Amino acid sequence: MVTGALDGVVIADFSRVLAGPYATMLLADLGAVVVKVERPDTGDDTRAWGPPWRGDQSTYFGSVNRNKRSVAIDLSSTEGVAEARALALGADVLVENFKPGAFDRMGLGFDQLSPHNPGLVYCSITGFGTSGGAELPGYDLLVQAVGGLMSITGSSPDQPVKVGVALVDVITGLHATVGILAALNERTTSGRGQRVEVNLLSSLLSGMVNQSAGFVGAGFVPQIMGNRHPSIAPYESYPTADAPMVIAVGNDRQFRACADVLGCPEWADDPRFATNPARVQNRSALFAVMCERLATAGAEEWFARLSASGVPAGPIHDVQGAFALADHLGLQPVAQVAGEPTVANPITLGRTPVTYRSAPPVLGESTLGDIEGLSAPPSPGGP
Repeated sequence: MVTGALDGVVIADFSRVLAGPYATMLLADLGAVVVKVERPDTGDDTRAWGPPWRGDQSTYFGSVNRNKRSVAIDLSSTEGVAEARALALGADVLVENFKPGAFDRMGLGFDQLSPHNPGLVYCSITGFGTSGGAELPGYDLLVQAVGGLMSITGSSPDQPVKVGVALVDVITGLHATVGILAALNERTTSGRGQRVEVNLLSSLLSGMVNQSAGFVGAGFVPQIMGNRHPSIAPYESYPTADAPMVIAVGNDRQFRACADVLGCPEWADDPRFATNPARVQNRSALFAVMCERLATAGAEEWFARLSASGVPAGPIHDVQGAFALADHLGLQPVAQVAGEPTVANPITLGRTPVTYRSAPPVLGESTLGDIEGLSAPPSPGGP
């Protein structure tokens, strides 16, 4: 029987919506037992976030909650808090994204639980940290705006737009996953858990990589450039005879190959285009001559010809086209869980692969007594 990399790890998941649930789903795919704690009657907010629906379930909720067990606990009641505490004391990891201080007031904070479960890895996800931004609500769109992402996304400086998915939540969920795995690894040596904290704003600033580094390292404040890149050319979208496509040349060798395919090998020796800094400086002139050549054939034809020469290029697909391409390339982008399709986990492990064991849970379908592997650990002071 194949075992998961995180078999035996129990996660008490008090997170809601996207960042936390995405992190805990990835950990569940890797074999962890994830107990999702939800409000009675309504559950996670995303259960109601539709359309689209698959049957009576929101596909949004389904996107981040497979391989989990749902327990309904009323954290506003004394009994519910006691049940939550019992879960936390029997878990290896606790994940929560409540307003800072909320769990401490309930007696469920790290400092309150750690003495009785010394191995507990306690991950808190917030919008803006636990100090000056503790009172600010953390929503992806808000952080895209105040965190600078919208200032570099859009077609023109007077038209900033959000990214078409809650990317900040996803980046934060990935950071939370890395932090949790690092803490679990360290625990194998020390025997002790620790606090893990991530927040949306810091995750976004890190996730903007070169744009953030340009400001921190050189004082450069990036601006909206549409599909162009501030440091590379040609690296943008282009019209063709039938549909737009992108060409993403990353070095001079690729540019020479691109010029050859487009029938203009002399471009590679033109002082305006011979090096990347020159191409960036003369990007408008380069764009104009490339558009002339690309207008002679369609996007798919150019995709085939450029790709065959090692030039990064491709048509602009919709999501259906993206899945079709991934399937064509043998990436198996769709998996099956309980007879239903799910977006495949992108991580491949040779000996302990991810598994798809159960569909997103029905609200409150389990009780703590049903959860395998859950037991309060020994502690010096008792609960």
